[in-house]
Amino acid sequence: MVSTTTCLFNTDKTKLIQTTTGTKDLQMATIHVRLLYRPVTDRLPAIHKSLGPDYAERVLPSVGNEVLKAVVARYNAEQLLTQREKVSREIRNAVVDRCQAFDIALDDVSITHLNYGREFAKAIEEKQVAEQEAERQKFVVAKTEQERIATVIRAEGEAQAATMISKALKEHGTGLIEVRRIDAAREIAETLAKSPNVMYLPEKQNTLLGLGSAAQGGGK
Repeated sequence: MVSTTTCLFNTDKTKLIQTTTGTKDLQMATIHVRLLYRPVTDRLPAIHKSLGPDYAERVLPSVGNEVLKAVVARYNAEQLLTQREKVSREIRNAVVDRCQAFDIALDDVSITHLNYGREFAKAIEEKQVAEQEAERQKFVVAKTEQERIATVIRAEGEAQAATMISKALKEHGTGLIEVRRIDAAREIAETLAKSPNVMYLPEKQNTLLGLGSAAQGGGK
């Protein structure tokens, strides 16, 4: 009689690998990677024979930690942040290659968590503050320069206006200024006359008169 034993394999599972290791610039980084794995179906008998049903627990933690330590060591802490996609791709390729030898297929490898020690976090915060201050100083310098340019333009305009007035006085005498003064006085008087709330006191009289009323009366 031949006895048979049934062994069930879950063909679609997730494994979380986490490790704390040193970066290229000697910062300690804690990194978590999620693996979506499955056994190669036509290799199940070989997997069962060499590794057993707990094949994933026997392979993935050691392979994952080894790959993570090797990849992280090639980057400094800031590069792990700024080049996260590249790091994730490099980890994925390395884990996939290593797991092929154990007949384990990986459908997804992704970094789910990346954290650093307190000292590095403080250094990053200080760098961000310094960058913000540098940007603020650039704005202040640019604003000061714009104000300086505006002052120069205004001074040039005033100088040009003074030159034109001086030239006009030489050519036409003070009569031009008197005409301008009369025109300005007329505009002011017309504006006041249109307002019913403006009063005036004629010279040597004690009675207030409304400019608006006077204007309307004169038009009748």
